[in-house]
Amino acid sequence: MPPVRSRPPRADARRNRAAIVAAARQVFEAEGLRAPTDGIATAAGVGNATLYRNFPTRDDLLAAVVEDSMSDLLDTSADLDAAPAAADPLREWCFRLAWHLRTWHDLPTYVAAALNAPDSPLQAICARLGARTGELLDRARAEGSADPGVTAGALLELITATAWAVDHFGDDPAAARRRVALATAGVHTDRNRGPRRTSDPVHDGH
Repeated sequence: MPPVRSRPPRADARRNRAAIVAAARQVFEAEGLRAPTDGIATAAGVGNATLYRNFPTRDDLLAAVVEDSMSDLLDTSADLDAAPAAADPLREWCFRLAWHLRTWHDLPTYVAAALNAPDSPLQAICARLGARTGELLDRARAEGSADPGVTAGALLELITATAWAVDHFGDDPAAARRRVALATAGVHTDRNRGPRRTSDPVHDGH
């Protein structure tokens, strides 16, 4: 017996899904991730039943919105592969990711919860972010500019936690860059000296 082929979604179903995702992005940007889903359905011009048929839970809807946004971030990070070592691609990635995670209020909290939750709808995008972080971390280690004891998973958790602070304290880009640099200072090493030992003096610039 030949296998039964599933039919692709109808054009109107595809339009409804796209409208819901677009509306959710706008509502999340304006009101944060805890915004009522009823308002998203209204903004999309569909009923609640249609919304829940496409996205049974808030996390399912959030995953679709975040997947679209983070795919853009990952695509644009290709320029870091061609950047010279002196440009510190890993430092730049840490900042870009932290800044992007604060796009919607409370997104870092949702991502943090998903990092170690295999069943989370956000797990797939978390895995992609972890893989990209690992690629740039491996390069930095090979160039002698990252502590060999730091793992991609630990760094992703650190960036996510820092993004929470960027979000909740309302950092502008300059303040966010300083905060990320401070939070990840222990990840980076001096190519000439190696990792700073705990006994090394820390100068405050005075």
